[in-house]
Amino acid sequence: MAVATVAARYAKSLLDLAQEQGLTETMYKDMQLFKNTVDQSRPLMLMLKNPIVRAEKKSAVIKAAFANRVNPMTMAFFEIIGKKNREGIMDAIAEQFISQYDQLKGVGRATVITTVPLTAAQRDTFKAMVTKATGSNSVELEEKIDSKLIGGYVLRLGDRQVDGSIRSQLNDIRLKFLN
Repeated sequence: MAVATVAARYAKSLLDLAQEQGLTETMYKDMQLFKNTVDQSRPLMLMLKNPIVRAEKKSAVIKAAFANRVNPMTMAFFEIIGKKNREGIMDAIAEQFISQYDQLKGVGRATVITTVPLTAAQRDTFKAMVTKATGSNSVELEEKIDSKLIGGYVLRLGDRQVDGSIRSQLNDIRLKFLN
C-alpha cells in the first residue's frame, strides 16, 4: 500500500481519537513538534527510515527525544507505530495529521516564493488569492526568498502552483524560439 494512503489512515485515526479525548490542539502541537524536529535532524530521519536499525532502538530514541515534550497519548501513539514497524513513515503521518487538522479548522496553507520580502499589501493580496482558491476561513503564508526567480513570484497551494516568475516567462520564450 502507498505510504501516503497508510499515513493518511493513521493520521485520521489519531485525529479522531484526539477529537474524542478533547486533545485536538495538543496533538496538533505535538505533531508539529515532531515534524519540525525530524525535518531539522537528518540523522534522526535516516535512523527512523533505516530498515537495519532494530525497532527497539528506534523506539528508545523516540522515547528519549519526545517523552518529556509531548502528551502521553501522543507518546502512546508513537509506541503503537513502533510496534507496527511503521517508524519510517512517521514524518508522513505527522504531515497528514497537520493537513487533516487544517482541513478540519478551515485553514489554508500556501507558500509564496519571491525575490524580495513581501510588503503588507502583497501579503494581503496573496492571502486573498488563497482564500478565493480554497474557500478557507484563514490563511497561513510561508514566505521564501529565491533570487533565481529574477522577478515575480511562485505561489504553491497544496499540489497546485501558480508560476508568475520572470524565470518561467524567459524559459517559455526560449522554448518558443527553439520550436
